[in-house]
This record gives sequence, structure tokens and C-alpha cells, in this order.
Amino acid sequence: MSSVLARTDRLLLANAIMGQFLTGVATRIFIISLPTLASALNTDILAISWAVIVYQLAGISLSVVFGRLGDIHGRHVIYGLGFAIMAASSLLCGLAANATHLILFRFLQGLGAAMISSATRVLAMEAMPEGSEGRANGYMTMGFHSGLLIGPPFGGFVIDLLSWRWIFFLLVPMGLVGVILTVLRAEGRRTISNGRAPSIDYLGAALLIALTIMLTLLLDRRSAATIGAERIGVLALVFGATALGFLAHERRSVNPVVNLSLFKIRMFTFSILSLLLIATTTSVLGFLMPFYIQDVLHFSPIGLATVSGQLTDRIGPRAPASIGVLATLGAFAIGGFLRTDSHWMLPASMMALVGVGSGFFNTPNQAAIIGSVPREYRGFATGMVQTIFGISALLGISLGGALLTLAFRYYSGVDDATPSAVHPGAFVASMKLTYVACLVLMVVALPASFMRGGTKIEAASSSG
Repeated sequence: MSSVLARTDRLLLANAIMGQFLTGVATRIFIISLPTLASALNTDILAISWAVIVYQLAGISLSVVFGRLGDIHGRHVIYGLGFAIMAASSLLCGLAANATHLILFRFLQGLGAAMISSATRVLAMEAMPEGSEGRANGYMTMGFHSGLLIGPPFGGFVIDLLSWRWIFFLLVPMGLVGVILTVLRAEGRRTISNGRAPSIDYLGAALLIALTIMLTLLLDRRSAATIGAERIGVLALVFGATALGFLAHERRSVNPVVNLSLFKIRMFTFSILSLLLIATTTSVLGFLMPFYIQDVLHFSPIGLATVSGQLTDRIGPRAPASIGVLATLGAFAIGGFLRTDSHWMLPASMMALVGVGSGFFNTPNQAAIIGSVPREYRGFATGMVQTIFGISALLGISLGGALLTLAFRYYSGVDDATPSAVHPGAFVASMKLTYVACLVLMVVALPASFMRGGTKIEAASSSG
């Protein structure tokens, strides 16, 4: 059966949206329960934070691999199995007797989430007619961010009403429904291949997983604190050597897990670069702004995703994505004017502009990344989106923390000072400098967004 439909497959689209919603909820519902879990399982917050880290590790390291496996063996298999693993691991998380068990089961949950995320956007695009890539990705953005928004308050409500275990138990029926819907939509969708399926680059997949795990450990502050400063340097050297070996292997491989020739596609490459820059800088903002609002001053835009999706289908991704970059750039420009006594409207305006920017940017940019590659590589491209988002979030926190610390030590005059609102003048000055650095990155992201091309999204030929 062709992946190009004359009309929308509503059941498949609904299943894809549910997958995005479930992964969004699973990502955030756990965060609010960390103190409760640490107390209930007789451990400390640092140990329980590894339940967050391993979930991130699974998603970042395995999304590309599962995406490529879906390209080769069929996305419905990977998608349905992801729902099954999510349901089973959520049940096990709710039954966990200690922190070690919870960490193991959260890794399995992250594994299921990676399998779902690697296929959901492609399935949404396959559920809709040709030329609807923007709208399909708009629905996916809405689904995921709805889950992110609902997760924390829903988790808090469940903990107060029942117990922490039920934040996991309640994810089980959603996973089971996903399995059933996937099986129903897989009926009659098996394609008959005219030749043998491409072989899997197992060595390349293993090297890629190792690289992303090492990069996550290098960027995540909690991981770095656990590993120790003396081992971080060694890990960085191992990462560099592994990266070189991975690139050399992928160039020689007949069926590489990361087809480097895809980066010759201008729309794909510049969309990836734009995503990396804007996701990193918005992560910096999300990391620093709560400290400013709560400790110094003492005192959200899902609907835009569908609008930008429809605009993308009509005029291409360049204009709406670039509007998103400009809005985010404006947010960081405002950040340069913050003071210790700023009116609440200034930080509120920054957050609003970032929200508008995300609403306009994410949908067309993801549609450009996935829609511009050959159809047989769309799972790989979807996995790249998930991996870049995860790495950017960690990179933003790491970069923001490092810049803030260096600037704070300069402005406070204390060589080993830790950024704190105890010295509000130095803290705000350091934060402004960090935002200026983000502004520079946005200035780079803007031409990158324009250089992706302004035509409608078209899949490249298999020859690249």
C-alpha cells in the first residue's frame, strides 16, 4: 500500500497524536514527584535523579537507531512494540520496591518512548495526503506539548489524591490502547518488497549509542557530578576518538545507520542547524528565567503549531520558521535590558516571545527535516529530531550554567563564587551577558533558517 493517501487516515493520525501525547506526559509527570519518590524509597534526590537521567539517555541514544530500524522493517512494528514496552515498564515503575529498580524500569520506559517518538511523526505524515507535511507536524507538536503541559499538574493531583505509584499505573491503559490501535492500522499495510531488506549497520548503531551516551554524561551536570571531574577529561577524549571512528566507519558502510550523504540536502542540513541553535538557546532561557523571577524579583502557545503548519504547506518552511527565530531573537534582545527591579512585564514578554517563536518554528522546521529526505529515511530523520532536541536541552543547561558561573565570578569579584541571588546585581549582570551570548547564536540561526530554501517541502530522491 502506498504511503501517499488521497484523504486523511483519521484513525492512524489519532494514534500518532496519542503517541506524542503519551511521551509528553511520561517526560514531565515524573519530575514533580522526585522529592516524594526520594522519601518513599529511602534515598536522596541525587540518586533518584538518575531515574530522570536514564530516561533521557534512552531517548537521546536510541531514537535514531529505532528510526532507521523502522525505515527498514516497518514503522508499525517499532511503534506498536514501543507502546507495549511503555505499558509494561510503567506498570513495573509503579511496583518498584527501591531506587535501583525504579532506575532500571525508567530506562525501559525511555526505551519505549524512543521507539514511539522515532515513528510517530512519520506515521502522521503518512496518514495525510501529499503536501500536508506541515499540518501533520503541527498536530504532532500540539500532541507532545499538550502532554508536557498536562504532565506536572496531573502528576501533582494524582500524588495528592492517591500515591506516587499511580502516576505510572495510569500510563498503562494509554499504552495498551496504543498497541491495539497500532495493530488495527497495521492490518493490510504490509508492503511487499521486491528485494532483500537492507542489512543493519550494527557496529554503526553501537558506536552511535555509545557516542550519545557519552555526550549526555558530559553535558548533564548531575552525571558530571557523579562521575567526578578527574574522569570527565578522560571521557571527553574517549568521546572524540569514538566520534572519529564512527565517521570513518559510516563513510565505508554500505547501509550506514547515519547516511552522511543526506547532509548534502540543503533543507535538511540547515533545518538541523537551526533546530540545534534555537533549542539550545531556549533551554538556556528556561533554565535561568525561574531563578530571576523567583529569587530576584520575588514576585504558555500551542495553537500556533497548527497555524504555522498550514502556512508551511502553502508557502514552504522558510518564512514561518524564520518568524519563529526572529521572535526568539527578540526575547533575548529584551533580556539585555533586565535589572534587579525590572517590571514583571519584561520577563513575561521574553517568555511570551519564546512561546510564539516555538509555535512558529518547531512545526515547519520538523516538517522540513523529515519531509526533505528520501522517504526510506524518514524514520532516521525523525530520530534525528528527537536526538537533537535532547542534546540541545542538555547543552543549553550546561552552556547557561557555565557562562553564568564565569560571569558571576567576574562581576562579584569572588574566584570560586556560585551564582546566587544573594548578590542580585552580579547575578542579573551575569544573566544579561548569558542572554547576549544566546542573542549571538540567534543571529547565526536566522541566516541558517533562510538558507534552507523557500520552496515547498519535497522528498529528495534516493540517490541523495
